[in-house]
Amino acid sequence: MNPLRDLLAAAPLAVCLASAQAEEQTFHFNIPVQPLPAALDALAAQTGIKPFYSDQVVSGKTGHAVSGNLTAAQALQQLLSGTGLSFKFNGDHAVAITQPDANSAATLAAVTVVAKANAELFDPNNANYNRAFASASTKTDTPLMDTPMTVQVVPRQVLSDQQAIRLEDAVKNVSGVQPVWTSGGQGQDFVIRGFGTNYSRFRNGQRISNFNADLANIEQVEVLKGPAAMLFGRVQPGGMVNVVTKKPLSEAHYSLQQQFGSYDLYRTVAEATGPLNDDKSLAYRLDFGYTDRNSFRDFVSQTQVFVAPSLHWQASDATEFNLSLEYMDRNLPYDTGIPAVGTRVANVPINTNYGQPGGQFNQDPSDSTLLDFNWSHAFNDHWTFKNGFVANWTTQHYRELLVAVFQPLLATDSNPQVVRRGSQFEDRTEESYNAFFNLNGKFATGPVNHNVLVGGDYFYDEVRQSGFFGFNAVNAPANSPYHFPADFGGGNFAFTRVNLYNPVYANLDYNAYEFQRINHPNDFSINQTSWYGLYFQDHLAFFDGKLQILGGGRYDWAHQATGASTSYQNSADQNDNYNGYIPSFGNVNLAAQSEGFFSPRVGILYRPWNWLSLYGNRVEGFGTNNGRSESGQPLKPETAEQYEAGLKGEWFKGDLTANLAYFHIDKQNVATLVREGISETIGAARSQGIEMDVAGQLGGGFSLIASYAFTDARITQDGALSGNIGHRLPNVAEHSGSTWLKYAFQHQALSGLQLGIGAYLAGKREGDNANSYQLPGYVRVDTSVGYSLHLGASKLTTQLNVYNIFDKRYFVAGEPYNANRAWNMPGDPLTVIGSMKLEF
Repeated sequence: MNPLRDLLAAAPLAVCLASAQAEEQTFHFNIPVQPLPAALDALAAQTGIKPFYSDQVVSGKTGHAVSGNLTAAQALQQLLSGTGLSFKFNGDHAVAITQPDANSAATLAAVTVVAKANAELFDPNNANYNRAFASASTKTDTPLMDTPMTVQVVPRQVLSDQQAIRLEDAVKNVSGVQPVWTSGGQGQDFVIRGFGTNYSRFRNGQRISNFNADLANIEQVEVLKGPAAMLFGRVQPGGMVNVVTKKPLSEAHYSLQQQFGSYDLYRTVAEATGPLNDDKSLAYRLDFGYTDRNSFRDFVSQTQVFVAPSLHWQASDATEFNLSLEYMDRNLPYDTGIPAVGTRVANVPINTNYGQPGGQFNQDPSDSTLLDFNWSHAFNDHWTFKNGFVANWTTQHYRELLVAVFQPLLATDSNPQVVRRGSQFEDRTEESYNAFFNLNGKFATGPVNHNVLVGGDYFYDEVRQSGFFGFNAVNAPANSPYHFPADFGGGNFAFTRVNLYNPVYANLDYNAYEFQRINHPNDFSINQTSWYGLYFQDHLAFFDGKLQILGGGRYDWAHQATGASTSYQNSADQNDNYNGYIPSFGNVNLAAQSEGFFSPRVGILYRPWNWLSLYGNRVEGFGTNNGRSESGQPLKPETAEQYEAGLKGEWFKGDLTANLAYFHIDKQNVATLVREGISETIGAARSQGIEMDVAGQLGGGFSLIASYAFTDARITQDGALSGNIGHRLPNVAEHSGSTWLKYAFQHQALSGLQLGIGAYLAGKREGDNANSYQLPGYVRVDTSVGYSLHLGASKLTTQLNVYNIFDKRYFVAGEPYNANRAWNMPGDPLTVIGSMKLEF
């Protein structure tokens, strides 16, 4: 045995281990744009890692801004971005900065760090409440402190601490966002800055039609405020919600969570991720969620199965490929809530459901499959190309008796306090396709640094719906086999009714409705939407990054075709499955419309100190179509313009961030209902207000996420219905806010124990454009307690959350685009959810 030989042999291994330790340790950075030598000195001061370089290598170069919690390798990658330099750790306290040979493989070393950094951004152990970056802001790696617009992020840790199950459970933490009860609860939609998002749903920055996120594989939720058309195409002017999915990791991680709670809630969530080969270039991920729950609402239950496998292949230091699949199978009844009477929602128990009891009537099964493929290639340290394709296929089956517009059935009714119900026995299919590319480059022209993005996308969506729709039956010709008397009487089952305050449900024949759907269908509709978009963006940094200007624009070529028919074709084959009738999409005449629109965006940001950014922006937006006019032609698309000014700050070495903004949005071509079923684009609306968001760590074990919004959203033009001018937009609270505070005990004897408490409030909201009834304001209080225990390399977390602990009665209005008095959904009463989670 030779100790000296063994020591010399172990020395290289010790250096490698020390280097790996330096690369893995996380530090908090707050380094502004400045000359590279000064930036490297700042990195050394914040990490204790000494950079070595020659003056000739760094002379005249500028370091990129670095902020947030990162490893030293991640920070160096950002710091040296655009300089053409690379780095190599030589120990735990030393790193060499060099100018690589352009013909050597060393030029790609930094790219390897990029892939590693991207994976580590999804670290399952990251417990911070704030994030330094959001993919929805600029589609580049620009930190939020350098982004001249409002973007809020709700990270995974907040979702876990609050035991969020639905997407609305996440966005309740963001200012100016109100949930919407959509299509009987079938979808996810929100009001942002006074305007509904109109089912514009985004996943990893890509629009997905009829997409409902299961939080089992969601890493964070991002809310971009204001018109986002410049990068994302046709979206509503209030903003957009983007979910970011978890990514495969190069280190193995597994977890299994079982949740259980009020109203027979059982939810199982499992995840597994790790490498598939020795060099860890190929990694996998599998997320699974199963939900089985009843509800405080009568006749309502839900089952949902969600599976999401994904693969990541780092084909080389410069090239990566990503493939993911999501499948969801769910059964969720179509629940339209409680009608309004007078100026308030009817004073009935919140469990009251005016749908039809029984398993057959109360089942709306649906399934969806999503395929996502994307890849990227870095040509060098300055230029990166990305390309991807997303497809989604959805099938839904409606078997419901839903609440119609609340009114007496007949003027002669002896008891006008009845609820009219219409039948919906229809099938709906939807398919959407989205392809995109972008090229991101970083370079300098003299003292000005550029971060340029050039890209384009294509989107196509088609919806087909057919079956028996009771609302159409009364308008059928007298000689039609599906004609019903105008008074809805005489045993007609197209429309039924129940008493508002004491509902008694008739014994209805489910097969009769199915027979009508198959043999005498009366509703066929097709809606096709497509567009091409090209965009350009340049983020310029002056005076070492103290002054920044973001400018860009997008042009869309959009096409819309829509049509409907209430007729079917007689079949020559009397032995076919339809007994002589076949559904008639062939009778649908499509009315088409094409539009072109340019959406500019410009923002300016001044960062006088590292902890403060002052910003402003002007943005125009190109919204969605509004349906069809009386002539059958598609309505003009909505347009919008926003002005915004605000400030951003970060304290406690960046652990706590805040955003304060004033905004003013004008929206034109708003669809206005001129009479029953007929709309015209003769409306306009305005929304303005102030928003504030705070998120992060307060020190001493305290974490906080809080928000406040003052929103004044009103109708400014309403065509023939001039009586609505000046009315508030529906489902928009003038004052709203939220706060969630968590304390993790710091004393060693209580280590692992944490407590949380939060309050969520909204002022009075109008229920419809006529402001004919109001939803009362409310304050809801939630609380939680959790305990984590380390069992060797594993971690066991038990948790209990109590929502609405004072059992406050409150309501959420229906979608603002079809606001009527019939649909108002009670908020959850006092509810408890427990959880046990094992990570290893």
